[in-house]
Order: sequence, then C-alpha cells, then structure tokens
Amino acid sequence: MKKIGILFGQENTFPQAFVNQINSRGEKDIVAEFVKMDKLSQASDSGYAVIFDRISQDVPFYKAYLKNAALMGATIINNPFWWSADEKFFNNCLAIKLGVPVPKTYLLPSHVRPDDTSENSFRNLAMPMDWETMFKEIGFPAYMKPHSGGGWKSVYKVKSIEDFYEKHAETGQLVMLLQEEIIFDEYFRCYCIGGKYVKIMQYEPRNEPHLRYVVETPVSSQALLNKVEEYTLTLCRALGYDFNTVEFAVRDGIPYAIDFCNPAPDADVHSVGQENFDWVVKTAADFAIEKAKSHVVGGNNQTWGGFICESAAGNAAPAKKATAPKAVATKVANKVAAKKAPQKGAGK
Repeated sequence: MKKIGILFGQENTFPQAFVNQINSRGEKDIVAEFVKMDKLSQASDSGYAVIFDRISQDVPFYKAYLKNAALMGATIINNPFWWSADEKFFNNCLAIKLGVPVPKTYLLPSHVRPDDTSENSFRNLAMPMDWETMFKEIGFPAYMKPHSGGGWKSVYKVKSIEDFYEKHAETGQLVMLLQEEIIFDEYFRCYCIGGKYVKIMQYEPRNEPHLRYVVETPVSSQALLNKVEEYTLTLCRALGYDFNTVEFAVRDGIPYAIDFCNPAPDADVHSVGQENFDWVVKTAADFAIEKAKSHVVGGNNQTWGGFICESAAGNAAPAKKATAPKAVATKVANKVAAKKAPQKGAGK
C-alpha cells in the first residue's frame, strides 16, 4: 500500500478535500491521509510514498522531518532542499537569465545588523551605499518587500526618498527588496502543478483577500494568456516546483513576473473561489497519484529544476525555456475583449 500524506497547519478546506479527492478515486493500493508523526529518529522511514507539504516554511521541525523523509525515499511536494535555499531575489535573477520580464529590483541590507555582528562584519559593504543610483533607476512610487517570505507581510509602498528611509527603519533585521512599481492594465495569478498543469486566474491584488479573485473585466487577448502560460511553465520548470503560483502584472501588453516564490500558495475555497478550488484540489490529487505510482522505494524521488540539473551536469548555461503546450482552457479565456481595465499599481 502506497500512502499519500498531507502536512498542513491552520488551513481547513484544502487538506480534507485533497484527501477525500484521492480516496474517492478507488485507486488500487493508494490511500491518502493526514501525516502523523510521534517521533523522529535519524534515517527513519516516514512510511509515505508522497508527502504534500503545506506548512514547513513556518515550522523548522517539519522541514527537518521532510528532508529526512526525502532522503529515505519519499516524494516531497515541494522539494524541501530547494525550497530551503530559494528566495525572491534569486528568483528574479533567474527570470532575467530565462528571458522572463521582471520589475527592476535591488537587494537591500537589513536596517539593523544581524545578531552577533558588528561594524567589522560589514567591511566589504560600502557605507554609504550608492542610494542615488538605486533611487534613480527604480523611481518613486516603489515597493519594498522582504527578499524571502510571503503572505503580504512587511510589504511597503514608498512614495519618496524620505518615505523610503522612514519605512526601511521599520524593517529591523529583514533583508528587503526595492522594486519598481508596475502600473498595470491586467493582472493574473497562475497555479502551476507538476510543471505542466496551469490554471490562469484574473486577480486584483489590491482588493481584500476574499475579493481578489473577483474580476469582471475581460482579458485583452488570447495571445496574452498564451504568453502568461509560457512564462509560468518556464519559471516553475526551471525552479523545480511541483506546486507554485506565479503572478503577472501586464504593462503595455508585456506580462511582468511580480511574485513566483509561492511553494505553499493560498488554496482556501473562501478566498480563491469554488471554481479555482475545485481545479486545484482535483489537479493536486491527479499529480500526487502520478507521483505515488512512479515512486521508487528508497530512491531519489524529488523534483529538481532545470537550473539545478544543468548546473549539476556542468552546463553553465541557464535552463532552457519550456515550450508551452496549447493554452489551458480557462474561464478567463472566454472574456477576451479589446477593452482594458483601469490602470493600477502592482508591488506584491
């Protein structure tokens, strides 16, 4: 019997629906359940063929559990080793190498020195930094956000140099990004599962969470949806994420990848809506069953992205762009029209 487990935290609707969806299929020798653990010794078998991780980013104990489980042969969605290493600034750097447009971005040192450091720890860092060049290139208004993390925590819109200094002082030891504002005509959030299944959703990031997926404005063109899907696949395949969301702000017809380091994205029915929820539950179950069927006992069953695989093979070139399949049929595709939405600013 191959077991598929889901490891989760405070969310309520998705985990149970995921388990129910798999168990309702009647797959021979495959069963889904909530992960249970009562001890963790080194090099111990988790007992699961597949573990769907929804919470380890917030619980270090779980991250250690998943790395051990992966080493002993379990398939972890998403790869806990890569997830531990990834962050948003690297994501942007890789996107540029892949030819995916992203906002102009600078990495900022923390306002407060890390614990157990002193001025001598920063002798390689120019003081003051070349703020003038950064401000000139990024412009104002701009957005400032942590280089690692999510959930809209510590995201600031800064309107001037003075406003920047005031708000940067509030960020403590967080390493931040300073990013240009993309004044957008359209905005999309895309689920990507297994590096092949894509759900494109119209999205309004400035609405309250439960209204962000409520967008009535028609999409400008099918060609734009095709490009959004292509970029989504390119990024997720290069990063190696089995389950991720990618956000795009569209300016002058060009989709800019705004945020694509979301390996535990929101999947609650009350925020994403019933249609999107049903799709993600079914597709996540499909993919987990696929991984359970292809699972090799004791083997390396993790997904490693194109960037890592080519680097390991000694190829210094960036991961190749994925060739997007025919655009996924989505509800938004039926809204195609020439009329554009009013302009809004993006900065998540």
